[in-house]
Amino acid sequence: MSYIIEAKQLHLYYGSMHALKGIDMNIQERKVTALIGPSGCGKSTFLKTLNRMNDLVEGLRLEGQVLYRGNDIYAPGTDVTQLRKNVGMVFQKPNPFPMSIYDNIAYGPRLHGVRKKSQLDEIVEESLRGAAIWDEVKDRLKKSALGMSGGQQQRLCIARALAVKPDVLLMDEPTSALDPISTAKVEELVTELKNNYTIVLVTHNMQQATRVSDQTAFFLLGELVEFDDTEKIFSMPKEKRTEEYITGRFG
Repeated sequence: MSYIIEAKQLHLYYGSMHALKGIDMNIQERKVTALIGPSGCGKSTFLKTLNRMNDLVEGLRLEGQVLYRGNDIYAPGTDVTQLRKNVGMVFQKPNPFPMSIYDNIAYGPRLHGVRKKSQLDEIVEESLRGAAIWDEVKDRLKKSALGMSGGQQQRLCIARALAVKPDVLLMDEPTSALDPISTAKVEELVTELKNNYTIVLVTHNMQQATRVSDQTAFFLLGELVEFDDTEKIFSMPKEKRTEEYITGRFG
């Protein structure tokens, strides 16, 4: 099987702190992979290595490889802007730009050289439809995105990520700041999006992992303890530490 993203013996250090310890993980295309584990265990750090979001962190050192479609993304000469177009990111807190709903979505495509209004109109509608929010906002595209509810803002940020036609979507606890109804909408959306995208999702919510993911990786203290089909992880984990975490004995 060919994998869209492969981490090979990935070690990451913040100064003297060893934050990721020899991670080996292969991520399948058009599947949802959930990363679970207690706070500070390395799951968000790992997620950010997949599109070099950690690049700006001072004192950061990385060993090993991250391959995207077979190419090492940390190789010298890698076009990081292109990488982030292919491997998009949705953050924990919705972070719309202080501009109109339309301009939020058109921002990325414009950055990548799309100028024609008809083309931008098409991308905006397609992206908002893709994020299941078009019907809610189509009559107020020129209004500020900051006037939307939290749940709508998060779906707008997903639409903004979709606008540049990524291959992979990284989501860092995308529902942790949302109410249950908005959370359900985002989860429903994740399930639909995997028809066209590969999704890697950090979540604190184990029920969420069981609802939306195909595979689950359990991180603990910077190690990848276990990685398997979600059903197996939650019904028959191989590792005692995984079992203790998912049955709530620690974490």
